Formats: sequence, structure tokens, C-alpha cells
Amino acid sequence: MKWPSSRADLLSMLAENKQTWDIIVIGGGITGAGILLEAARRGLKVLLVEQKDFAWGTSSRSSKLVHGGLRYIKEGKFFLTRDSVRERQQLMQSAAGLVEPQSFAFADYQGRKPGRWLFAVGLIIYDFLAGLRGKHYFSAQDFQMLAPHIPAADLKGGSCYLDAKTDDARLVLRVLQEARGAGATALNYLAVTRLVYEDGQASAVVLQDALNEQSYQVKAKVIINATGAWADGLRQQQGASARLRPLRGSHLLFPSWRLPVAQAVSLMHPRDGRPVFVYPWEGVSLVGTTDVDHGADMQKEVAITPEEVAYLMEAMDFQFPQLQLKQEDVIASYAGIRPVIDTGKADPSKEGRDHAIWLEKGLLTVTGGKLTTFRLIAQDALKHISHLFPDHQPDPKVSKLFAQPADLSQEYQLNQTQKSRLQGHYGESAAEIVKIAQAGELNTIPGTLTMWVELRWAARSEAVEHLEDLLLRRTRLGLLLRQGGLALLPRIRAICQPELQWTDERWKNEQASYLQLWNRYYALPSSQRQPE
Repeated sequence: MKWPSSRADLLSMLAENKQTWDIIVIGGGITGAGILLEAARRGLKVLLVEQKDFAWGTSSRSSKLVHGGLRYIKEGKFFLTRDSVRERQQLMQSAAGLVEPQSFAFADYQGRKPGRWLFAVGLIIYDFLAGLRGKHYFSAQDFQMLAPHIPAADLKGGSCYLDAKTDDARLVLRVLQEARGAGATALNYLAVTRLVYEDGQASAVVLQDALNEQSYQVKAKVIINATGAWADGLRQQQGASARLRPLRGSHLLFPSWRLPVAQAVSLMHPRDGRPVFVYPWEGVSLVGTTDVDHGADMQKEVAITPEEVAYLMEAMDFQFPQLQLKQEDVIASYAGIRPVIDTGKADPSKEGRDHAIWLEKGLLTVTGGKLTTFRLIAQDALKHISHLFPDHQPDPKVSKLFAQPADLSQEYQLNQTQKSRLQGHYGESAAEIVKIAQAGELNTIPGTLTMWVELRWAARSEAVEHLEDLLLRRTRLGLLLRQGGLALLPRIRAICQPELQWTDERWKNEQASYLQLWNRYYALPSSQRQPE
């Protein structure tokens, strides 16, 4: 299903205020998108608004992993791990091509923690909770076949286990697509500036269009704050105290030829024992992650710091010394803010990743949690308000998270990898994307797994309002190509400018803004730059 052809029509509907909404969801990340889908499938009239772009915040800047949380077993959080691994399995089945299995390899060196047997016990429990069984431990010789380029000295062997990976921004967009297909409405660049109260309870929101500054007041029976790491902002309008601890996680991306990994390789950082990983993602190698307190302005873009770059480079040098990686090898970097509930722990990485739900003066806040369990979080949120909608219960006939994707079996010009990608990323729209492809647009963009036609489709049908939307979230070319894809911008312009109906002046301005943004927040920082 396409995105609405006219944003103006939807805004006119809000201006006329003729639609009575059951729920307004504030926040266009994975949590808000999940709530939108679950509510729409219950037959509720639901509107989602996002002050910037869909998936602009945490949900396009995560580690891209759909995982059960192996480390939570050590913390005794078996129910969280169980729920996570089961959701992981369902996502791999219902969104194949978008959520894909990823094997992780963990080397066992003499004298390093955790030891073989402790790790093995954790993996047995991990697989049991997911309903899986498999071989985990390999000899040193076999393990080096799985994870070449690691040091051989003192290597006793290694363990492998299964998790999954995704394109986090595309997962959000796929969920929004499913929600729209179920009758929901979602608008980006529409900010909530104020909550309106009736008898002491939040009953409406004042919205402002970031593109033309027009304002709207919209009522709903329930208002849900799903703004993640930004959730305290709305809560504090009500006089509530802050309860979140924003943590920054930063990542580096390398060319796959420079940091070649077939398996994901995990290690404990030699400095502090925190887990670090590198794995193949979208045609490059992704390295992450840090976990530090983020005290800067939450409304500004977030970027990796020189200290975090050094930390991740130190981990790679420790695990792959023979590769002699340099900062000059890095294609791009990115950083995101995680919504973590503050319990006052001295070490940020020790804070829990459970989600929380608070009902305060009619505002239902949903925050925290993991990308993997977004569906369970949405269901939990709706349980808190189910008494308001007794006639709108989950449809027992809807068992799958996503609808059946379009059939591409007759598209002989595509290989199986391309078919799976289009079906996973675009669901019911996959066949239409193939049909609009012009000459050469089913080819893959060098250095990535992205097809040229995906740019055309995004520009035509996916609510792109700025060039950064197209290159950082609808596609991930800004992360996958050097200088944010600068060398390909002429061809990207030829494909997308007519679809976007932008004037030459508009394109020029958008390109300048995008490149300035990329160089400030996605390139490596200079050693002199201080975090904001």
C-alpha cells in the first residue's frame, strides 16, 4: 500500500477537525509505529504524529540487532530474554528479507572471560528459551575458519550462537505501512507543542507543522507519549519529574573488504570488559557500540565523539591486529540516544532495558524497552487503556505481524536475494516497485545492497520531505557510501528530483543542507571537537 498521495489532504482534515480520534500517538519511532499498528488492527481511529521524520531518533540509529539479549540471562532476566527470542523468531519468519538471521562468534582465549563453560550454559538457556538446539563450541582450527583475522595465540576455540539483524529505519517504515493498510494515519514533521487539558486530564494536542508553521488542535480519547528518549519532555509539561537516563550509543562503518567478517564477531573490550561487536550489514561492516551518558541538547543531532571513536578502534585493533585498521578506513559513523529508565547505577551499561508505562493526568507514556519486543510493548500499552474501548479487541484471525508480501515469483529479472529484499522491506508494495523501475534501476548500487529503484519508490511514495530523509532513513546510502554518497548525487538527483517535484533551487538547497549535516554528524569528528 502506498503512502498518502497528498500530505495537504491529511492536514486539511486536521484543520477541519471533523475526524474524531480514539488515540493520538506522539512519536514516529518503532514504539509509536507498533502502537499505531496494534491499535489500527483493533479497529480504532488512530493518528500518529512525529515532530521530525519517521525513525529520526533512536529507531534509525540503533545497533540494527534484533536479539534476545544474551547478557540478560546473566542478570537473571529470563522472562525478558524469553519474550525477546520468541519475538526475534517471529520477526525472522514474517519479515524475511528485512529481519535476517545473523550468527555471532565469540572467541575463547586462555585467561579471558567469560570462560567456555559459563558461556556454554548461557547459550543452552538462550536456545532453550527460543525453542532451538545447536552446536555452540568449535575447536581453535574450526573457529578460525568462522572468524579469520583474529589472533591465533592462546586461542582455545570459540562459541557461535544465532541472533538476527535488520535495517531499523526500514522496519519502522514497514510497520507504518502495515498500519496505514489497516486504516491508520501517520504524519511526519508535525510537532506537539502543547497538551490541552479538560477536567485535569489530557484531552487534546496542539500541533505545529514544521514545514509551514501552521497550527492545529486535535482531540482524542487517549493521548500516548511514545517519544522514547524524549518522553520526559512531555511529562515535565505536566510537572512530572524526569525518570529517563539518555544514553548514547555510537557506531563505525567500514568497507567490507577492509574489515571482512562473514560471522558477527563479539568480544569483551580490553579496557572495561563491555561487549563490542562487528558484523556484516547492508554491504559494509558495522562496529558498535558505546554506552555513555548523553547530557547534550536532546533536540539536536547527536554524533560520535573522538573518545568513542578511539574506544571502538581500540577494540578492533585488539581483536583484529593484523588488519591494522586506521580511522581513514571508516566510511561513516552514527550515534543514537537510548531511552533507559534511570535507577541511579554508576555504570550506564548496567541500567536495565525493560520498558515502562506511566499514566499521568491522562497522558499514557510508553518508553524504554528493546527494538525486538516492540510488538509486545505496544500490546502492553493498549492493555492499559482497553477498558476505554471494550468493543475493540485484537482480531484472533490476525496471527502474523505483517501481511503476506507481494508475489515476485514471476519476476525473472530479479535474483532470489533481490526478491527477498523487496518483499521484506516493502511487503505488499514489492511488485509495484519492480514495475516502476526504469532501465538499470534493478541493479544494485556498488558497495551496498540497495537497488536504484528503491530511491525512486521512496521519492514517489514514502513521505520524503528533505534529502536527509531519503539518504539517511528511506535508504541508508548516507551511512554506506563515502562522503554520504556525494559522488552519486547527480544520478540520485536525476531519479528523484522529478518524483519529488522539487525545483532546481530546492534541490540545491536540500543538497547543501544534507552535506553540511553529514559532515557534522556522520563523518568522523576531528580530535579537537568537543561533544555538544
